[in-house]
Amino acid sequence: MASLKDIKKRISSVKNTQQITKAMKMVSAAKLRKAQESAVAARPYAEKLQQVLINLAGREEADAHPLLVHRGKGRALVLLMTADRGLCGGFTANISKAAERFIRDNEQGFEAIDLMITGRKGKEFLRSRVGKNIVKVHENIGKGLNYKTASLIGQEIVSSFEDETYDAVFLFYNAFESAISQVITLEQLLPIKPESDQAVEEDSTDYIYEPNRLEVLSQILPKMVEVQIFRGLLESVASEHGARMAAMDSASRNASEMIGKLTLKYNRARQAAITKELMEIISGSESVK
Repeated sequence: MASLKDIKKRISSVKNTQQITKAMKMVSAAKLRKAQESAVAARPYAEKLQQVLINLAGREEADAHPLLVHRGKGRALVLLMTADRGLCGGFTANISKAAERFIRDNEQGFEAIDLMITGRKGKEFLRSRVGKNIVKVHENIGKGLNYKTASLIGQEIVSSFEDETYDAVFLFYNAFESAISQVITLEQLLPIKPESDQAVEEDSTDYIYEPNRLEVLSQILPKMVEVQIFRGLLESVASEHGARMAAMDSASRNASEMIGKLTLKYNRARQAAITKELMEIISGSESVK
């Protein structure tokens, strides 16, 4: 049985841990507010741009631009968005497992499936599982996130697709719903999938290209890839802060329960020690008589 000193020391340790988890929850809550606003603000533009370009792609021939070309099942690239820091529950593990399942389920359909990861934790989680598939890792891009970061990643991906290094590019990220709810989302970035012929026929929108069709497509199609990556990063950062806030809240409540149990254990042990001392005093007094 643990001594009173050991129990008291453990209570103090749990209280210190609880102070840390409460502080981390408050920090994440403050960061979440700003990250959530950014993610929500980016959605309308990203969704409308995607809608217009998918509709536009349905009106064009497959060879109108390299980003519209479907080259079959060659090499594929998965852009996986995870966290750089831990203590955020199953945020990284869940989406990393989803990406791993995607690779396992589709490895027969492609010659190879490579991984580009944003976030150190995703790399650490998948290194022993699909380490040979990891081609590049971007770390610490969540701090001070801006469009330029997404643009550089987008340019790299577009260049790899146009050079035919990859024949398909997919995006995995956690879409933010609330502080306690994040939805694992899979999107195909490249080639851009057009709407069905029926949907194009039903849409009466007519497009005028200025200065010309190729110039417009060359500017706007890569832009769509960059915007979708930027949106994914914003959603992922907001989801990470939400997951960490929920995890730290749960840890704080668990610490309170543990402190209560340890305090009860300490009081019982103290009572037993006092009772034992009284019995020894009484026994000694009786022996003297």
